[in-house]
Amino acid sequence: MTTAVYPGTFDPVHYGHMDIATRAAKIFDHLFIAVYARPQKHLLFNTEERVALMRQAMADLPNVTVESYDGLTVDYVRQKGAQVIVRGLRVTFDFELEYQMALTNKKLAPGIETICLFTRLEHAFLSSSIVKEVALVGGCVDAMVAPHVQAALKAKLAKLGKASSEKVSIVSLRD
Repeated sequence: MTTAVYPGTFDPVHYGHMDIATRAAKIFDHLFIAVYARPQKHLLFNTEERVALMRQAMADLPNVTVESYDGLTVDYVRQKGAQVIVRGLRVTFDFELEYQMALTNKKLAPGIETICLFTRLEHAFLSSSIVKEVALVGGCVDAMVAPHVQAALKAKLAKLGKASSEKVSIVSLRD
């Protein structure tokens, strides 16, 4: 049985993330989607909210488990008995970052492989930062995120109020 881990911040989960996760779930016997609890990013949604949004997005995939983690990704992968880390690639900039992370992970855990799936063309422009920025200025995110994520974005931004663009930093290392 081959088990894989798809780690990420998923703030919020978008159709590009869902595409990679759905395709990885077809390749591996079991897929853990690991929502990183302590990224060096400014988050809109807390860890529990991000896990809940991803769980709802993946609810129809019986071989997928969504949970949070902190610490080294390779430690989480070992804990789950997984052999593979799944990553998504959108643009050439992603390759440089993913290559560096894959080499680092290989140094830390030689027995764990990293595979990269290319995002489908229709999702190649997507990032969580773009989704948040479009939502912050009142743009339509229907083609970017699932309806339950749209509702969560709307509720979160309403809770933050009119000054939400000042309260939500759009900073991306790669999301």
